[in-house]
Amino acid sequence: MTRAWVLAAAVQAACLLQAGPLRAAQADTSPALSGQVSSAKEGPMEGVVVSAKKTGSTITISVVSDEKGHFSFPASKIGPGEYALRIRAIGYDLEGPATVAVPREKAAAVDLKLRPVDDITTQMTPAEWIASVPGTEDEKKFLYNCTTCHTTERIVKSSHDANEFTKVLDRMRGYANSAWDFQPQRRLIPRGLQRNFGSDAPKISGYLASINLSKTGKLDYAMKTLPRPKGRATHVIYTEYDVPRPMTQPHDVILDESGTIWFSEFGEQFLGRMDPKTGEVKEFPIPTLRPKQPTGTLDLETDEEGNLWISLQNQGGIAKFDKKTGKFTMYPVPAEYLTDETQESMVGPQHLEVDGKVWLNDTSIPGLYRIDLKTGKWERWAPYKKQGSGGDELAMTEPHSVYGIYADAQNNIFFCDFGGENIGKIDVKGTVTLFPTPTRKSRPRRGRMDADGHLWFAEWRGDKLAMFDTKTEKFQEWPVPTPYMAPYDVVKDKNGELWSGGMNTDRILRKNLTSGENIEYLLPKPSNIRRVFIDNTTPRPTFWVGNNHGASVVKMETLD
Repeated sequence: MTRAWVLAAAVQAACLLQAGPLRAAQADTSPALSGQVSSAKEGPMEGVVVSAKKTGSTITISVVSDEKGHFSFPASKIGPGEYALRIRAIGYDLEGPATVAVPREKAAAVDLKLRPVDDITTQMTPAEWIASVPGTEDEKKFLYNCTTCHTTERIVKSSHDANEFTKVLDRMRGYANSAWDFQPQRRLIPRGLQRNFGSDAPKISGYLASINLSKTGKLDYAMKTLPRPKGRATHVIYTEYDVPRPMTQPHDVILDESGTIWFSEFGEQFLGRMDPKTGEVKEFPIPTLRPKQPTGTLDLETDEEGNLWISLQNQGGIAKFDKKTGKFTMYPVPAEYLTDETQESMVGPQHLEVDGKVWLNDTSIPGLYRIDLKTGKWERWAPYKKQGSGGDELAMTEPHSVYGIYADAQNNIFFCDFGGENIGKIDVKGTVTLFPTPTRKSRPRRGRMDADGHLWFAEWRGDKLAMFDTKTEKFQEWPVPTPYMAPYDVVKDKNGELWSGGMNTDRILRKNLTSGENIEYLLPKPSNIRRVFIDNTTPRPTFWVGNNHGASVVKMETLD
């Protein structure tokens, strides 16, 4: 967080305290549109997500029905006009009506009738599929690798036998991380089988063929679904902003000190900017460094001055963005380090003011670089490789990958071993230290370093949220409440609560560390959650996330 951002937050908080009663009086919380959700099977239904999108608008507002099946859209969110309606409730679809007119200066009412769907499997999340299919925990959790790019439904409804799945796995390792249905980009050089599947590719192929349609033509196991939200999990309002193209993948979404939204585009060479008041989006083209390589960016960070830094993935390097001029300064990987497999997913500029140096990862090493911005000197670390007798780096014996990287106040860098189970540290002198997480095969992915030197991170495969105290070098871990959630990221808010998103569940987890309470908010539609962001300048923390496979940016405001 930048100094300017902290100052802005403090000023805004002070204004809110002074103007709180006035703002509360001015806010129009009266309902513009309300009604009840019910079905013949259940009667009034709690936990149904109801969404309304005005004709011609790029913004969708969603609320959730309470214990009496009642839902209400406040006038501050819904104006007069024609609205298309949709719902999300596992096992149900909207029977009618699908549209509603909201008049001027008068509240509209509509009761929604739901009907059971004929095929529940089309609505199931990856977590529900993984819970349903037979298999060991290791076999089930292999499916986490698949849901990064596509649904689990695609696997279980296929008819591939084991031999055919072997060919599928071989083809999959040739796709870029950003590949998906709308843009199946391929690498110049496929990743090794061990990197993607370990040494058990034949066993994996057999397992996948055992849970699909290849043997009997039907799925011979019961479908296990998650319950709908209830209680506090229904006290929420969502605002979803469409981005210009359906192929756009908003990956990292952050809010700057002026209240402007910025987002990285996972599969395209653009940096996105959005006005959260209007939903207007402007895109800034990022120079292409390697035309034959897959396009797209990932990590989006800020330095202490509020400058934006972005990782360039397969394009090989990082970039700094000047918000005033709209121009990029490019930092390509030097020729002596550059290979066809070079890939920068992360950038760590958080405390470059200490020594003028910026950290970045390279998944192909796997390891890190540090750039001296004044001299242009690059340094390189390969923490998981040993030196051979001739000075060459030896191949790794186990899967490892350097992913989320976070600088502390001294500009030491800490990193998540997404391929394994370590939190790593490289101090300013270049010394590497590895700290294994208490949970084996945890696969720590991303998180945030707080001002007290606590690294909060998500254990993607371990299904836990965790904290590493960089001063005491001790860990704490907290299991997530829903099996097979696959948390990607975690952040601690100003009230001391943790927020994370499940890549497999479409649910946002809010965890109170003092009481132990877990609240899970169901997003309005499938989302493939990645980076999460908390705006602490609002009276209650506001949650932001990109819908990576839904071409939208989502804001979530809790009501308590």
